[in-house]
Amino acid sequence: MKKSLIFVIIIAAIFSSCTTMGDISINSERSQLDQNIARVERAVVPLEAAGAQAARSRQAEVTAARQLITEMQRESAADADYSGKLTAWSGRLAIIEGRYSEAQRLHRQSNNVSAGNIPSIVLGIRLEGDPAKRLEIIDRELLVAGPHAVGIGELNIERGRALADLSRFSEAAGAFDTAFASGINPVYRESYLPYRTRAWELRNTTGISAGTFGLLMQDTVNWLDCISIIKNETQLLRFMTAGRTVADTELFNRLLDRTFIPFTQDITVTNWPLNKPDPNETVTRAGAAYLIWHLFAEARADRGMLSRYSARYARGDNPRSPIADVPVLSPYFDSILGSVEREFLSLPDGRNFRPNQPIRGSELLAILRRIEG
Repeated sequence: MKKSLIFVIIIAAIFSSCTTMGDISINSERSQLDQNIARVERAVVPLEAAGAQAARSRQAEVTAARQLITEMQRESAADADYSGKLTAWSGRLAIIEGRYSEAQRLHRQSNNVSAGNIPSIVLGIRLEGDPAKRLEIIDRELLVAGPHAVGIGELNIERGRALADLSRFSEAAGAFDTAFASGINPVYRESYLPYRTRAWELRNTTGISAGTFGLLMQDTVNWLDCISIIKNETQLLRFMTAGRTVADTELFNRLLDRTFIPFTQDITVTNWPLNKPDPNETVTRAGAAYLIWHLFAEARADRGMLSRYSARYARGDNPRSPIADVPVLSPYFDSILGSVEREFLSLPDGRNFRPNQPIRGSELLAILRRIEG
């Protein structure tokens, strides 16, 4: 009896061990496939977020992403869901490459292999040009999936994009926030945070003129663009126009003569150059801070604001700036420090101002409206 019992225990242990090893093997393979998809996401998502036109200028990244997907497809496991996802990602990259017919073919192929996989659903959404129809598809998929299903994050990224295209910016910002909080691959937040930021900046743009709205959607603006936004959407230039219509180029010259616009956007200079700046020059964060702070001082009728910070920090033989990349003796010091202290502009990493980065039109308008109070 004892021998029989021992035999049964040994057999059970063997079967248990085999089952456990099998489970481990399957889980290990599944984990590897998931890691592969995550690698593809990290390669393709930043290109999608940049937009097809901008992404094509990053040809090395596009080529590397294509090679990665091709390599994974050659080594593809006998897993229909994995194969379908890779095919869908190949189609999403084909859109970036400008091969729309190929993207449509790959969408059909992905659905034939693994119907309803999230990358394929997103591919189908991206193949639809009408943002209203895209939103209908997305909302239908979200309703079917439920609030905690796999892919909620990716679908909400697409929802944010569609809502922004429909100028429903407040809802778009909310959709991006939902996506970021869903446990989605961090590459989505890294790539789409600027979309969320712009949607938030544009949430109160009802009544904006068509010309200004186009400027607000740009990633960069020049001096004439800035003047157009200020003139058309605020009262901050009335001290110079007295309500009369003044051409943007004339306003540029007047602002330059009265030192509201700097002669150079190089914050390391100690004296202004003699040559006037080009009115079509892209405005940096430093240049924007200079203009913003001077407009703010004018609106408050307090010119003392223009030297308030340097008077405090530029003392002694070895003055130190509280902002790592802004010299205390720079003619920009007061404008940048004041703009940061008033929270018109931020320190992106908590330490540096990044003065050479461009400013967005939507960001500029949000600041100007805060100045007007």
